[in-house]
Order: sequence, then structure tokens, then C-alpha cells
Amino acid sequence: MKLDLKILVYSFFLFSISLQAQEGNKIVIITLDGLRWQELFGGADSLLINNNRFVENAAGLKDEFWAKTKEERREKLFPFVWNFIAKEGVILGNRWEGNKVNLTNNMIFSYPGYNEILTGKADDDHINSNDKIYNPNKTILEIANFSKKYRGKVLAFGSWDVFPFILNEKRSEIPVNAGYRSSLSKNPSEKALFLDKIQQETPKRWAGVRFDVFTHNYAMEALKHEKPDVLYIAYGETDDFAHDGRYDEYLKSAHQTDKMIREVWEFVNLDTYYKGKTSILITTDHGRGTGIGENDTWRGHGTSIKDADQTWIMAFGNEIKPKGEITRKKQYYTNQFAPTVSKIIDLDIQFEAKPLPVLDN
Repeated sequence: MKLDLKILVYSFFLFSISLQAQEGNKIVIITLDGLRWQELFGGADSLLINNNRFVENAAGLKDEFWAKTKEERREKLFPFVWNFIAKEGVILGNRWEGNKVNLTNNMIFSYPGYNEILTGKADDDHINSNDKIYNPNKTILEIANFSKKYRGKVLAFGSWDVFPFILNEKRSEIPVNAGYRSSLSKNPSEKALFLDKIQQETPKRWAGVRFDVFTHNYAMEALKHEKPDVLYIAYGETDDFAHDGRYDEYLKSAHQTDKMIREVWEFVNLDTYYKGKTSILITTDHGRGTGIGENDTWRGHGTSIKDADQTWIMAFGNEIKPKGEITRKKQYYTNQFAPTVSKIIDLDIQFEAKPLPVLDN
């Protein structure tokens, strides 16, 4: 009888922990590699969409994405962003309105950008290349994974094969499905196994970056079957198509990512585990240049590219106050992203930067 009572008490304890986990806030962090604020707020760029060096079928591309005004063009390119997030969330970074978001790191490329986004600070002394070195800094994901509240409830999916190092998977113990990795689930779904198969069979365009369709669908399977409380999805195509000088594919990828973000939101807004408890925060690791000609600076970024430190941030969901597009003159920084995540999921972490003014409080 005493043994049965102990089992009953222990079972109730486990149930209580499970219930607390279900009751707590969830968060989905999304990044779009190298997506310029110019396209986010103004849609297709006239200097690029009409240039046959960067576009194979200008007429067809313009039918899909061109319109007379910036507002019309951005809605064509990002319909979910401008028909939903702009009404139900917050969007920062429209520099035409004097609303600015900038990096604080001085490297202005991917690894330093992701480190700043996820740790809340620049680290130019240690993170100054895209080399596959394990991050000495702890990300907000790692801190969450070692907290009582979110232990074992953190997952990450990325198109770029450097993310296992950015998130320091060895130390953080976060499962990171990135690059051309197959499903890491202990019990992969039928769809995840099929993704494994077709990913192996699909020709590779880039050595270290897979197509976002795989990253997205692996992440969606995790949402459906593994129920992470903290999920990171890092899409990568926009940066690589831009580096390739393919503005047409850059636009198409950006448009497709808008659909992917909508799919994530529609799922968490219907699923009983996530509904009413989930916030989504979105940003980019760096900007790009604006020029065409000898150097085509729109294709690149880094310290030599003027204005490539200009970024943007979006947020929506249960903890986000629906303020829409912020058009007042104000300066924000990417290092405010992690403090905002920390506040949403209620982790007691000290940051130098303050959370962004997007929370519903």
C-alpha cells in the first residue's frame, strides 16, 4: 500500500510538471538570412527587378511582384506580413520613416549576427569569422535548455550547416537539425522519414546550405509531434540567392518564406498545446548594400559594404502588443532581441540591452 502511494505521489508530481510546462509561454524564433529591410518595407527594388544581369524573366517577375507604390509592392511580396503581422503585431526598421534597427557587432556577416541575435551581445574578439568553431557564448536557447522550465523542450532547425556550432550543440545539448542533416527525432514521423529520403536525392545548389523547404518541413514535423516550447527556425536561401546575384530567386524565396511563417502561425494558433500561449519573433542576421555596377554591393555585406548593418525585427503572438508598423523616429538594436525573448519566456537573465517595446504589458 505504501509503495502504491509513493507511485501515486510521484505520478502526480510528474503530471504537475507537465501541466506547468503546457501552461507556460512558448516561443518561435525565426531568422531570414540577409533579407534587406528595403524589400521588407518597399517590395521589389526597381533598380534590380529591371536588370537582366540579376533577373532571367523580368516581365514574369514584374507580373508577380511589381506595383506602383512601395506599399502595394511589399504586400505582394510579403502578404502575411502586411495583412496580418502589421495589424496584429509589431514591425520595426522602416528607415524611410526614421525607424531604425542596427547591428552592434562590427563584422556584419552571419555568425557574428546570429551570435548577437541569440546572446544579446556582440563578441568581435571571438566571433569574427564564419568558421565552424563552437560558440564560447551561451545563447538564450542554451540557457532555456538548462532551465527547469524548458529543459529538453528546445529544438533548432537551420538551413546553414554552421548552426550546430553557433548554438554549441555539444555544450548546450540542443538537438540542431541543420545543413543536410536528416531528422534527429527519436521516433521520426512518416513525413520526416520521407524528408530524409528526398533531401538525399535532391541536387545540392550550395555546399553548406540546404533549401529552406527541408528546414521548414522538419520544423513543422517537430511542432506537430515533439511539441518544443522554444523553437528556432533559421531560413537561409535569401542570402545565398543574393550572393549568387539572382534577384529573381531572392524575391521568390522571400515570398515563399512569408508563406512558411504563415503556416507556422496557423498551426500554433490552432494546436491546443500552443494556442494562446505562443509568441513569434523574427529578424535577420545582417543587411546588404544597395549598389549595382562594378561591385554590386546589394549582393554582399560585411564591414566594406555601406549600410549592411541595417536590419529589422517583427513580433506577434500572445505576449505582443499589436502596435503595427512603428513609424516614429526611433533607434533600436539587434542586441535587444535576446532580452525580449528572455522576458517572454520568463527567464531571469541579466542583459546590458533592454527588451524591445513590443510586449503586451
